[in-house]
This record gives sequence, structure tokens and C-alpha cells, in this order.
Amino acid sequence: MAFSSALVLTDLNDYIAPSQACIKPVEIEKSEDQGPTEIKVDHEGDYYEISKDGGESKLEKASITLNDCLACSGCVTSAESVLITMQSQEELYEILKTNRLAIEQNDPSQHRTIVISISPQSRASLAAKYNMEPLQVHKRLVYFFKHHLGAHHVFDTSFSRDLSLVESAREFVERFRRYMANGGDKMEAALQQQDIEKQQEAEDGKRRPRARRRAAAAKNEDGEESSTQEDMPMLASSCPGWVCYAEKTHGHIIPHISAAKSPQQMMGTLVKDYLATKTNTSPNAIYHVSVMPCYDKKLEASRPDFFLEQFNTREVDCVLTTGEIEKMFGEQNLQFEQLPEADIDDMFNKTVTNSEMQMAFGTAGSSSGGYLEYILRTAARELFNIHDVPADPSSESSNNARVIVKTGKNADVREYFLQGDDGRILLRFATAFGFRNIQNIVRKVKSGKCSYHYVEVMACPGGCVNGGGQLLNPNSEEVMSAKDWVSRVESVYQTVPGVSPEENEVLKEIYNEWIGDPASERAHTLLRTQYHAVTQNLENPLATKW
Repeated sequence: MAFSSALVLTDLNDYIAPSQACIKPVEIEKSEDQGPTEIKVDHEGDYYEISKDGGESKLEKASITLNDCLACSGCVTSAESVLITMQSQEELYEILKTNRLAIEQNDPSQHRTIVISISPQSRASLAAKYNMEPLQVHKRLVYFFKHHLGAHHVFDTSFSRDLSLVESAREFVERFRRYMANGGDKMEAALQQQDIEKQQEAEDGKRRPRARRRAAAAKNEDGEESSTQEDMPMLASSCPGWVCYAEKTHGHIIPHISAAKSPQQMMGTLVKDYLATKTNTSPNAIYHVSVMPCYDKKLEASRPDFFLEQFNTREVDCVLTTGEIEKMFGEQNLQFEQLPEADIDDMFNKTVTNSEMQMAFGTAGSSSGGYLEYILRTAARELFNIHDVPADPSSESSNNARVIVKTGKNADVREYFLQGDDGRILLRFATAFGFRNIQNIVRKVKSGKCSYHYVEVMACPGGCVNGGGQLLNPNSEEVMSAKDWVSRVESVYQTVPGVSPEENEVLKEIYNEWIGDPASERAHTLLRTQYHAVTQNLENPLATKW
């Protein structure tokens, strides 16, 4: 059955109890001569369909699955702990228990290699609460997972994010060149003419007639829509809440979404393909857990596109949120601040160790991954031979006239304009965090009036550090507001120095050994994915007569 056109949560509020149920209407087969029907509800809450001849039939109540979830932020905030039974710490406990029994019974066939991948946003949330440095948090988590629970490896998704950034930038350059070769040059000329007119308007205070925008320029010689409309703008794909929303409500937007895998799924590919091969382990003998700031990452891990049919396993088997990890500390009767620090794994971690100290590194840019900043810098270099774009143009320390940064009506909307030597705008990038801003971008793309080349889209206002799975503000509102708490987590995140993927020598070695040619079919298979518009073919249940 196709995805329901309505999703109803009884007694809806932001925090639902297990007794509450997500329900969806089921498809009812009707004959052409059936005529109108009515619905009645009995004293036990059961639903019955009453036909025109008086006959009654009990309606089935369907249970919701992950694939039905819209990630609309209605029930998908805290409700995932109810809806997703297999994406929980209980499932991890079961795997750990099975491993212990396999060792006791000397049965290696039942033993699985347990891999934990930790996101830098989760690390920052814990660091903010416990007043620690992110590296201290990471080392304590290594001890907790490896030495206390019995996991085998603990990795950092900052490492796999470099892979996602490189692939995203490569895809953008491909799209832009294709766009320019298929009529995009005319569109850009029209937009640059508009920029000149706007500047003249500002100077003389008079409004001039403007040229038609991208929608008009996107026509080919026969007056038909050009395929360049699908190339620009490119929209970020690392936020599964946004991707799920686009697939189930705006199918027309899918061609614009970047095909590069997110850091979580890049790590899944590294673990289930590269690591499995290097250690001569079957992918289904590895149990991969990722620690994420967002419940929607559970939805992403459960996508059929990330299921390896040959080995009957997923790239990421289980996703735990930051809050669920903290809950595990209590379940294990542990005080996080009293945990000792353990050595970090050599593989898949973005750290540098010398005789004096160890340092953790991240990526410059926003706490949502730095996609906009990295793609802008790479595109400037690859497309226009411009090499002086700062790593983070929006930072206070950046004083670069090459990139103009403008804040929109709210802090979750920012525009980035790359200027050429002659003052022309060469690239137009933007951020759109939160569904209110996302809807504005979607409307512009649909109408052909979106002049941006790239938009970093995130479902959560404030980005990933404000994900639904992050730790709540431990302070009272009188001491620190929720907004100030998110700002604190952001500032902790930014204390980790940013290092570009080009400087990640370990990643370079792995890429050359594992992928080789970035344009090969193997590279596309391992590093990119696809999206699917969900067809809604059910009748509108709101039209039912009650």
C-alpha cells in the first residue's frame, strides 16, 4: 500500500506515551456501484463503515512503519522511541549479550564485530553539558563503548564527513558545468544584468523594469523547459528529515537533491565495505551503531537504498541519539564525568597524535557539516580559478571581500555571493534551516524563481546542533534560555579546529586504495544514492462523512 495521505496521532503533543498510537487510514476497495458510506465509532473506540443498505464492516487499524514516517516534526520528535523498536539501546544490549554468550560457548558463528560511529554534534552536546572539551568526551565514550560495553571499534564521523564533502563538491562542479553547457550561461547573464540594475536602482533611487528570471531563461529554442532546471540549484542531502519531507510531499524537487551520501551513510559504506574487506569479515558479521543528534537519522539508516541485499544487512544497523547515550550511562550506573579516558582508534578518526599531545579536528564552517563553505571554496577554485575564498566566510575573523554574506529575515537564512575580479556575482549560495524557510525555497524552485546555485537545507532551526536527539537544556530558563543553550553547544562545536578534506592524508590513502577513479561506476555505487517520490493514490480521508 502506498504512503497514507494523512497521518493521525491521537491526543497529539510533542511528547507521546507508549499508550498513544500513530494510525493511518487503510485502503478500502470500493465497487463502482457502492455509493456513499458513513463511519461510526463504538464505545470501545473501534471504527465501522456503514454502507447505504445498513450493513456494517469493522475497519482495520494499520500500524505505522518507518517507511510511512513523514519526518514532519509532529510525532517525529520524541515519538521515534515508540515507533522504532529496533533502533534502540535495547537492541545494542541484545547484540552485546549474544557476543558474550558466543564467547562463553566458543561459537564464533554468533559473534559480531561491533563498531560505534560518533557524530561531532553529539560530542559537542555532551561536552557542553559536562563542561569538557570535545576530545575529552570522545575519549570517555571510547572507554564506555569499548572497555565497559565490549565494542571493538569507535570511530568519528568527522572522518567520513570529509568523504561526503568531497563527493558533494565533485557533484556540484559536474552539475554546474552541465548547467552552463545547456543554456545556463544565458541564465547567468540575465541574473548578472539584474544585479547591475539593482545597483543602479540603489544609486538613483528609481525602479527599473527587470528582466525575467530563471524560469523564463530556462526555455530552449523550441519553448520547452530545459533540463538545466534539474541541475540548479543543488540542494543538500545530509538531513534525512528534509529528504523524507521532499520525497513524500514535493516529488518535483528530488532531481535537485544532491546524490552524495551523508556522513552517517559514508561511514556505513566504509565499515561494511572497506573495513569488512580489510579484516576479512563478512558485512553481516559487523554490527554498526551510529550516535547522532537527530531521530531522523534512524529513518535514514532504515532506507531500502542502504540495505545490502547480497549480505542481508544494512550499512548502519542501529542509530542512537545523544539523549539515548546519556540514558545508557544511567542504566549502567555510571557517572560520565568520572569515566577514564581511553586511546582513540587509529582508523576512521580525524585526530593527530604526537609525543606531547593529541588533537581532534573537524571541518570549518557551520555545525551542520560545513557543506556550503566547502563546496563554495571548491567550486570557486575548480570553476573560476579563484583561490582566496576563506574556509568560513561568515566567521567574524574572516575579512574577505571575495564573498559577500547577507543574513535574511531570520538567522537561519543566509546568502553567500562569490564575486569575480570584475565585481560580477559568479555563485549564489544560501542556507535554509527549519521548515518555514525550507518551504520558501521549495516554492521558489517549483516556480523557477530560485536564483541560488546551492542551498544547504536542514530541517532543524539552528542546524544539527539543535537536533531533536540532542541533550535538553540542563539549566532552568531563568539561568539559560533554550536559544542560549543551543548557542553554547554551537560554540563548543566550533572549538574543534577545522581541517579541509584535502589535508586528510589518511582519507586520501584509503580513497586511492579503495575507490581509485572518482568518475568510475564503483565510486558512484559506493558514494552516492538515489531518492524516490512517493505516489499518494489514496482518497482524502478528510472527505469522509462522519
